[in-house]
Amino acid sequence: MTDTIKLRWGILGAARDNERLLPAIMEAGNSELVAIASRRTGAALETLKKYAPRKQGEHLDLSHIKTYDSPEQLLSDKNVQAIYIPLANHEHTEWALKAIASGRHVLIEKPLAIKLADIEAIEAAAIQSKVKVMEGFMYRFHPQHARVKEIIASGAIGEVRFAKASYSFMMRAARMYRLANGTDGGGGAMWDIGPYAVHTLRHCFDSDPISVTAMAKYAETGADIATSGVIDFGDGKRGHFDTSFECSRQSEYTIIGTKGSVTCHTVWQLPGTNDVPTISWWSDDGRKFEESYPTANHFNLEIEHFTDCVLNDKTPLLSMADAKMNCKTINAVLKSAKIGQAVKVSDKNE
Repeated sequence: MTDTIKLRWGILGAARDNERLLPAIMEAGNSELVAIASRRTGAALETLKKYAPRKQGEHLDLSHIKTYDSPEQLLSDKNVQAIYIPLANHEHTEWALKAIASGRHVLIEKPLAIKLADIEAIEAAAIQSKVKVMEGFMYRFHPQHARVKEIIASGAIGEVRFAKASYSFMMRAARMYRLANGTDGGGGAMWDIGPYAVHTLRHCFDSDPISVTAMAKYAETGADIATSGVIDFGDGKRGHFDTSFECSRQSEYTIIGTKGSVTCHTVWQLPGTNDVPTISWWSDDGRKFEESYPTANHFNLEIEHFTDCVLNDKTPLLSMADAKMNCKTINAVLKSAKIGQAVKVSDKNE
């Protein structure tokens, strides 16, 4: 009997996203964490000790995981096969290209990049180096979203005509760094939680956006504190989104068809909490349901999926074409909010 082959991961950055992804890498049956790096002295080790999963009272030996005080050291570690990048949005491209050039597969926290040209460069580099790259939209791996698609495919709510997605949370002092850069530098709500809203609406319609109309409230730095808008999917089909750092926590979407509607009440399912995955739907023939599902850790499922794609040469669920369309749409949203009029997604809006 042979041991299960595991993908050896390195983490490039000590960001707070590690609270969920670091344990996911360590817990996935087909992966193992072998290194983590940060530019701040001691931050990699601190992050590892803080977020490594352990049972109550358990002593966890972390001596086999290397910690580095520079990203370059991690890229020089030949034991690392795949890299997770949770750095600031505007840093994704630089370090993704360096990781790819070193022959590593790369999972990049959303947004994959803030410019279309950067995603195209990452895609070209990945093809040349024959490595896998995926944008980190963990929510897509939760089974509740597949159930939503099943309900739509059954015809229960008729033809999808409208959808709305709300993503928000109250900004705490510890998170003010999200407003440090203007939108051109990847800061603000639209680049932080907006990718979820746009991605969700695109998933609802299974078609590409045509144009967007948006409005925003800005901080002094030029970062948006809140942005709302409407995406035109053609033929009268539209999606409304609302993202904010000054509203109570919201993470839900509703899809309305010609015969009924379906709502996913909590998209950001947090492992280890009392959040119960719940979907409610109704149709005009009198049916009305509320369905609850066992809690699933979508972070773990994301890691397991990408690792399986690498180990078995499969195509990731989230493609580079998907990442490019999301980026184009977000940039159109930001341009529309600034100029106060509709912007075509196909336009050069960067």
